[in-house]
Amino acid sequence: MYIVPGISLLVGLGIGVAVSRIGNSRRFAYLEREAQAKAKTIEQETSLLLEKAKVQVRERELEQKKELDAAAAELETRNRDLMLKVREAQTQKEKALQKQNTLVEREKNLELLEHRKQEEIDRAIQMQENVASFTAQEAKSYILQKTEEKAQSEIAAIVRKHEKIASEEAEKKANYILAQATTRYAGEFAGERLINVVTLPSDEHKGRIIGKEGRNIKTMEQLLGVDIIIDDTPGVILVSNFNLYRRAIATRVIEILVEDGRIHPGRIEEVHEKVQAEFEQKIYQDGEQVVIDLGLFPMHEELIKLLGRLKYRASYGQNALAHTLEVARLARVLAAEMGGDEKLAMRAGLLHDIGKALTQDFGGSHVDLGAEVCKRHNEHPTVINAIYAHHGHEPFDSVESAAVCAADTLSAARPGARREVLESFTKRVKDIEALAMENEGVLQAYAINAGREIRVFVDAGKVGDNEAVLLSSTLAKKIENKVQYPGEVKVNVIRETRAVTYAK
Repeated sequence: MYIVPGISLLVGLGIGVAVSRIGNSRRFAYLEREAQAKAKTIEQETSLLLEKAKVQVRERELEQKKELDAAAAELETRNRDLMLKVREAQTQKEKALQKQNTLVEREKNLELLEHRKQEEIDRAIQMQENVASFTAQEAKSYILQKTEEKAQSEIAAIVRKHEKIASEEAEKKANYILAQATTRYAGEFAGERLINVVTLPSDEHKGRIIGKEGRNIKTMEQLLGVDIIIDDTPGVILVSNFNLYRRAIATRVIEILVEDGRIHPGRIEEVHEKVQAEFEQKIYQDGEQVVIDLGLFPMHEELIKLLGRLKYRASYGQNALAHTLEVARLARVLAAEMGGDEKLAMRAGLLHDIGKALTQDFGGSHVDLGAEVCKRHNEHPTVINAIYAHHGHEPFDSVESAAVCAADTLSAARPGARREVLESFTKRVKDIEALAMENEGVLQAYAINAGREIRVFVDAGKVGDNEAVLLSSTLAKKIENKVQYPGEVKVNVIRETRAVTYAK
């Protein structure tokens, strides 16, 4: 009775277990397939990530390789440049040593040549004294005599040559005559702009100015360094020279002498010294007045004096002081428009040509002379830069310097401001005087007669009569070789001896 139900229960349990096992088996199979799919997906993603990582590693390796190659190339370039610099330094060092050795060798050779030269000179003097029975003084006189004869022969040969050319070639002679006429016309043109007129109370003063045997006018021309022209024009004489300062002094000296009435060499020298002192004082006052008017104090006394001297200096026919003031005022306006320092621009404009006051006494460029004197007196760097920049010696470094450069161009470029012909004439005259002053024993040299004549005064104690003849010939050849001029230039060498004794 209880067996059947037990069997049924067992059968039910077995069926349930079997059914459960079948369900579990299916579920496990599904889970297994799902796990396999996920594993496969993970495996694919892992492969992709691995490939991507490999690509990134390769790219990084390539970048590192490029960087290493670039660094290696730069290092190689630096090494090459360094080697070149080392080689260049070694080459320069070798050249310097070679140059030093060459200089030492040349010095030794020069000393040896100088020693040999002195020996030859001594031997020649000894031979001449022994053979010709000449003393050293007699030999010197003989040589000077022969040299003078040679110079005279050269002059005669030149004259004959020109005469022959003139006789054989009429066309050249005609051209020569035209050249002479043109030259005289040019001289008159220059004289119109290079003369001062002195009015005389009467024509009898002309004779007093000339003096007995011309001694008064000779003393005036020698002291004053000008050409005094006395012609038939009633009541006037002309004072001619390219140097405005020298001409102004001469004019004042003659006016005082005429007013005073006493005209003789001693009085001329006395008045000349007095007028020179007055002009030096007036120069400073003129410069001081300019600085006061522009409000540019303080300024060193030497610069003020040089500004006053610009009044007696001309460039291309344009008065240097008037040009300087024009540039200063223009520079102030330009600097104000450009936002610069007006006062500094005006100061730079006033001093930009200050070197022109020194060029008649010292050689060299007015730019270098002006910059040097301004540096010596501690002027502002902008002033120095403006002096250099207005002629392109260096670029301008400020608004003020640029204003000065522009103002200088405007002042020079306006119509009628400059005359190129007059400037070339004055330069030629200065060159002729400078060539004369280069010779030993020369005291003074003055170019007169519109540059067609030069008078050279020599020290009688150093230059004898024969040496004076040689100096005249030598200077004429120098002028022919180094100066461009129309027509001809007459060279006068004047040797004068004075004996002065005081009675007590």
